[in-house]
Amino acid sequence: MSADRHKTIYVCSDAVGETAEAVAKATMRQFATAQVKIKRYGHVKEEDEVRAIIAEAAETGGFVAYTLVQPELRDTMREEAIRRGVRAVDVMGPMMQAFIDAFDDAPKYEPGLLHEMDDHYFRKIEAVEFAVRYDDGKDARGLLQAQVVLIGVSRTSKTPLSVFLAHKGIKTANYPLTPEVKPPEELFMSSDRLIVGLSMKPDRLLSIRAERLRALGLPVHAHYASFARIEQELRFAEEIMERLGCPVIDVTERAIEETAGLIMSLLE
Repeated sequence: MSADRHKTIYVCSDAVGETAEAVAKATMRQFATAQVKIKRYGHVKEEDEVRAIIAEAAETGGFVAYTLVQPELRDTMREEAIRRGVRAVDVMGPMMQAFIDAFDDAPKYEPGLLHEMDDHYFRKIEAVEFAVRYDDGKDARGLLQAQVVLIGVSRTSKTPLSVFLAHKGIKTANYPLTPEVKPPEELFMSSDRLIVGLSMKPDRLLSIRAERLRALGLPVHAHYASFARIEQELRFAEEIMERLGCPVIDVTERAIEETAGLIMSLLE
């Protein structure tokens, strides 16, 4: 038996399959191996399709992660997995059962409700377009139109955080603070928005900037990645944040998701 036969996760869904794939990827990050593949089967409608997926997993020695809401497909998955000796992980089932037990409610059993093109979907698309249009201070007008404005020095994760918040339907603009450039008046105008300052420890910022220069094929000891320059920029940014009286989040040891969670809690 080859090594590859044990390293495939089969994602099976009667909708798109993004939920189970996301859980599988999050799990994979906890393990050192980089050889695991994910094979996704979406829009599964027939019991024979489920049987074929289980048969493939049995042949390769992999396992199945599934989000099936149709009862007959879930039953087939469980039965076939037991019959063929394949590990099958029901990603959504326990949560649905907990909802039924706790709230005495019944599910709709409609695949793909998470991806319905409802108002939230269109808000998300609009927010993503907004984040791209007003990224990195391209147009100061966005600072007045945004729900959230992120400010900070270069490489404090303003852009990826803007995009992440946009996928939550939050219109986000960001502006880079640089000592040589006076921030636009729009940043200080009264508006119904949340301004958040992003800060980072100087040594961590130095490491990130040096790596960025290395990736671009530039000298890692350039002024941009000098400790003195970084301290100067951080002092300037701190002055602006104090002037605005905005909340400041230290992103040194925080993942994008964690920082976004803190910002969303400030919006509540």
